[in-house]
Amino acid sequence: WLVPVRIEGPERSPFSYLRKSQVKRAWFPKTTVTILKPRKIKLDDALRGKARRQAAGAALQDIMVDTAVETAHIDQTLFQALVEAKTTRSTGKPAVQDPLGGSLSYGKLILGAQVLGAKLARFAPEGAAIGIMLPNANGVAVTFFALQSIGRVAAMINFTAGAANVIASCKAAKVDVVLSSRVFIEKGRLGDLVAKLDAAGIRVVNLEDERAAISFGDKLAGLRQGSKAQSTRQPNDPAVVLFTSGSEGTPKGVVLSHRNIIANTSQCLARIAANGDDKVFNVLPVFHSFGLTGGLMMPLLGGIPVYLYPSPLHYRIVPELIYGSNATILFGTDTFLNGYARVAHPYDFHSVRLIMAGAEAVKDRTRATYMDKFGVRILEGYGVTETAPVLAMNTPLANRAGTVGRLSPLMEARLDPVPGITEGGRLSVRGPNVMLGYYRAENPGQLEPPVGGWHDTGDIVTIDADGYIKIRGRAKRFAKIAGEMVSLSAVEAMAAELWPAALSVVVAIPDARKGERLVLMTQEKAAARDAFMRHAKLKGASELSVPSDIMMLDHLPLLGSGKPDYVASLALAKARARPEKMENEAA
Repeated sequence: WLVPVRIEGPERSPFSYLRKSQVKRAWFPKTTVTILKPRKIKLDDALRGKARRQAAGAALQDIMVDTAVETAHIDQTLFQALVEAKTTRSTGKPAVQDPLGGSLSYGKLILGAQVLGAKLARFAPEGAAIGIMLPNANGVAVTFFALQSIGRVAAMINFTAGAANVIASCKAAKVDVVLSSRVFIEKGRLGDLVAKLDAAGIRVVNLEDERAAISFGDKLAGLRQGSKAQSTRQPNDPAVVLFTSGSEGTPKGVVLSHRNIIANTSQCLARIAANGDDKVFNVLPVFHSFGLTGGLMMPLLGGIPVYLYPSPLHYRIVPELIYGSNATILFGTDTFLNGYARVAHPYDFHSVRLIMAGAEAVKDRTRATYMDKFGVRILEGYGVTETAPVLAMNTPLANRAGTVGRLSPLMEARLDPVPGITEGGRLSVRGPNVMLGYYRAENPGQLEPPVGGWHDTGDIVTIDADGYIKIRGRAKRFAKIAGEMVSLSAVEAMAAELWPAALSVVVAIPDARKGERLVLMTQEKAAARDAFMRHAKLKGASELSVPSDIMMLDHLPLLGSGKPDYVASLALAKARARPEKMENEAA
């Protein structure tokens, strides 16, 4: 038995082992001692010697990580958490930087949020949602916390999703006003989107106009407000609405509370040792949960400087900025990381010590490239928007290639059987980071909470004896061919092994004879079905896993997050298959 005890505060004293560049020092820091209930380390009686010591060490590490999250200050609002970070974690370095707007300290970020928030309060009542349609830059951080200060819910608009999806998203969350920037709209060529929003009755407000209206008196009022939020909210109140990508249907609004996001940042920081000496380079859009929580909230609330860049697609520019900013932590997807690796100089990543990848499976070729060329290991994680988003991750201390790591602290997992699938089950999770519920366009503004607090991820996974999770595929991404269940993700993985330099997507379309048939869409110009057949046999895969059709394309449909757009891919495959079907019927 063990009694977990956390002592918080002395690490900030002048006698701390941490350097002043890593943590904010104080002569008489507030010290808190938290004693939790006793925990029992359960070990397999069959383990002996080294194996038993290793198992005991892993169990002890889990208890320490759980203790860190249990005693974290998660029962507060995001604005309060930002103020706490300024008070206890700011080391005097810039909190937020971007390539155009310079840098903001915690003090300037809070002051800017107070001044701007007072101007924005007139656009919606307290507790209502206001849209944010901005790129990764200092302004998005100020705007986000401005809404938190005045008690409005930040609805993060995915401007790459297309007008129909954006309008459906706004309808679901009852968003009448979207905050944007005239310069961003012009440079992003979003004029048509703005026009369609206006036609749908959704007003787009340019922040340049609001900034121009700020007077000296407004700034004084912001100074007087200090670090106290202008509106009182509760930790379990909605704080953010993020929208699912729509890769498999109409986007839904995912409602996250203050507590959800703070809990998830605490879960991440408990697993990854990061401090003021680090710098996060965030190129993932903040309308994506990975970019918002991992790339902005986690560093800001953890006292870690963050550098924001607006486009992950600038493959030549991003590596140069990583080099110039001396970033140590990078978040990305396999698609984007591959793009950077192709053009980056080996020394561009000299300061990077940690790369966290998510949103899509990391290919073996990507791992090998980063290790061989840059000498840095990619740690793969797994998240869904509904869990704010980090659900599991590999860490420097616990990493197993081919998996997405172990479940985040204080989370529970349940595997439900799926007919036709013998390996693994459908994953449902519960924990402090699981969303409040969904908003749907069919029922605007009405919260649909997860039943019993459990969220069904829709993913088919296996969990090994050590707790490592391996994703086998989406429940929706299985095809039933001749009565057998075939994982489309597994077929995509084989295509990636066969043609590692090319992006490939597999979809299933109706087939009169077999029920469904597979279509492989790839950028590989030399792709051939017989080559895929030989590779499948070498892997021991069934012939049903071999695509019936292969389509070579210059560009595959992608979402703004870099993930494949399966809705558009399926529509394209059906459109291409239709003439062929007509010819066969005529014959």
